[in-house]
Amino acid sequence: MTNLIEIKGVRHAYRTADGPLPVLDGLELAVPEGGFVAVVGPSGCGKSTLTKLVAGLLRPDEGEVWLHGERVTSPRSTVGMAFQNPVMLEWRTILQNVVLPLEIVPNKMTKAQRQERARYLLELVGLAGFEDKRPSELSGGMRQRASLCRALVHSPEVLILDEPFGALDAFTREDLWQIMHQVKEKEPFTGVLITHDLRESIFLADEVVVLSGRPARTQYTLDVSLPGPRSIDQLFTTEAGEMLHDLRHQIEIAQGRAPADAAG
Repeated sequence: MTNLIEIKGVRHAYRTADGPLPVLDGLELAVPEGGFVAVVGPSGCGKSTLTKLVAGLLRPDEGEVWLHGERVTSPRSTVGMAFQNPVMLEWRTILQNVVLPLEIVPNKMTKAQRQERARYLLELVGLAGFEDKRPSELSGGMRQRASLCRALVHSPEVLILDEPFGALDAFTREDLWQIMHQVKEKEPFTGVLITHDLRESIFLADEVVVLSGRPARTQYTLDVSLPGPRSIDQLFTTEAGEMLHDLRHQIEIAQGRAPADAAG
């Protein structure tokens, strides 16, 4: 299978008043076309920095980032991004917020085609009938659904999800996990999920990558063996429990709370 994303030996440090702050140290990562990889690790280990590198918003000090066989050196219009805080323009309707990327990124779509595309996505995530509402009239979960539509409206090759469900309550979060699977069936993309929720990582991803403590490197990779279509009930199986235990132990190693030679 062809890798759509390849991160090769990436090192990066932020410049601070106290000198360089190393964040990534020789990071290696590959995501196959159509794959979905979740990235977990200790807080502050550089997960969000990784997303900026893939999107071309940041260039590494050393190493290379490749997307579809091309080296990433600048922002890429083929990458969609959704964040924990679904920032919306309050003076625009939900439909107008969703079509915004199509108004910014050059394309040949007419206004009617842009709106048709947005309406299709809103219906796909269960927001049909809310197109003319303002962001303040929607719940947090509904705004996050609209944010997902906005990230997908230009049919990106890569969808980056930077803790998009972290601020939601448990039931809303689980509902959105299932919606994500439905969306990916209809709107194929190559996904990179940044999360602190290990249950979320194994429910959504094909593979979970654990980063070490800062400066981060690839510490451990888990192939998620849960069959599809996935249901929340699978998270309570012995198989899921073993994967979660494995990942939790790897996080403890990354935090320096367990010896590396005790890894299972």
